[in-house]
Amino acid sequence: MTPFWFALAALAEIAGCYLVWLWMRRGGDVVLLPAGAAILFGFALALARVDQPFAGRSFAAYGGLYIAASLLWMWAVEGARPDRWDAIGAALCIAGAAIIVATPRASA
Repeated sequence: MTPFWFALAALAEIAGCYLVWLWMRRGGDVVLLPAGAAILFGFALALARVDQPFAGRSFAAYGGLYIAASLLWMWAVEGARPDRWDAIGAALCIAGAAIIVATPRASA
C-alpha cells in the first residue's frame, strides 16, 4: 500500500499547492484558498498512512517521489514537457527514495 499512499500524497500536495499558486500568481478567485487548504489536509492524511516506523524516513522518501510527480504535473497540467535534465534528476531522486524505503535495517 505504500506506493498508493505516496502517489495519493503527491497528487494532493501538488494539487493543493497549485490552487494557492493559481490564486497568488494568476489572480484566481479567493475560493481557491480553502479548496487548496482542504486538499493539503488530505495530503497530510495520505502521507501519515505510509507504512514506515518513523515519520522522518517516510517524509524523506516521499520528497524524492514528490520531485518526479511535480515534473509529471508540469507536463500533464501545465503543458511544459520535462527535459532530459529533469528526467535525470527525477531518476536520481526516485533511486534515493527507494534506498531510503527499501533498505533492510537492523532495527526499526
